[in-house]
Amino acid sequence: MENGTYRNQILMIEGLKVTPLSSYPAFIFLFLAYIFILVSNIGLIVLILMDKTLHKPMYLLFCNLSICDALGATVVVPGMLKDIFKQASDRYISYIACVIQAYLVHVLGTSNQTILMAMAFDRYVAICNPLRYNSIMTNKSVVSLTAFAWGVAIILSGILISLSVKLSHCSSTISYPYCDNPSLFKLSCENVIINQIYGLCITSMFWIVSISCIAFTYIKIAILCLSSDNSGLKSKAMKTCTTHLCVYFIVLACAFTLIVLHRFTAFSDLGKLASVLYYVIPSSLNPIIYGVQTKEIRQGLWRIFH
Repeated sequence: MENGTYRNQILMIEGLKVTPLSSYPAFIFLFLAYIFILVSNIGLIVLILMDKTLHKPMYLLFCNLSICDALGATVVVPGMLKDIFKQASDRYISYIACVIQAYLVHVLGTSNQTILMAMAFDRYVAICNPLRYNSIMTNKSVVSLTAFAWGVAIILSGILISLSVKLSHCSSTISYPYCDNPSLFKLSCENVIINQIYGLCITSMFWIVSISCIAFTYIKIAILCLSSDNSGLKSKAMKTCTTHLCVYFIVLACAFTLIVLHRFTAFSDLGKLASVLYYVIPSSLNPIIYGVQTKEIRQGLWRIFH
């Protein structure tokens, strides 16, 4: 085959560097974290769907976040558990499976942000326009916001991965524990400046839009609360907005750390660890934060257990 079309059909995943002694604690940690992520997130989804008092836009949008967390962990963690006891030279993945995994990783990572943006809009309407909330946040609006959140992620990730799929290979090693777009285009010795520019531009623009939307929403809410003497409004804003902001900042910190470390080869080991924690920390903490902070969810859990 010509060099311009050559691709390795079998790739080696370098993954995490764990010693035989530390492989067992690492496996137990990842396994327990994965089970907790599935149980907690799927449990919240079932609770919201079963409890009619939770059939509100805020909780229906949150269902999408739990789906995203559960799927994200499922795409990444089982493969790492499978490889953790293998030697680095024995960890293989097919090229097609790697592309699919990379696409899903970026779709779920992007949709995580867009869902949080949709939830911020819901909080903005609920606090700043409470009298018009039911007329604005209709079932149609919830469906539209959900379609927007997933649609943007699907389209942007598709373009990103398609640029990397066109490249030839001169390497067959994935240095990170799972496949993503940087790992794919690093397999090539071609000029990948287009991939890097597009990836950097899309990432930068997406984060600017995401942070701007969240900041604008909460600045408006803060201004309204400071100018109002309604203690009930301030209490409602504090309870709902604090929960959402905690989740957003956790995702933001983990994603930003991963993006930065991915671009510095000198910190590759830290980057690998960050890539694992990105699918463990937010996915584990999101259901805890919403379960503990949200009164309606606590009451729903109480009704189920009693």
